[in-house]
Amino acid sequence: MIKCVMAEDSLEEKLIALRTEHRDLDSALESLLERQPYDTLKLQRLKKRKLVLKDQIASLEDQLYPDIIA
Repeated sequence: MIKCVMAEDSLEEKLIALRTEHRDLDSALESLLERQPYDTLKLQRLKKRKLVLKDQIASLEDQLYPDIIA
């Protein structure tokens, strides 16, 4: 039981870190788009990283909060 709680805490910490990075990417994308001309390659990389983070966040949320259908 103790290992389960520790693993859950670790997942929660990772989830918080991923959400923070995802939010930071929003700010980076906004500032990049404000400057003309912007670096298209950098924009694509940031968007791709944001999508990867979104998938990782969803996966961790599924592990932490399983959708139990009664």
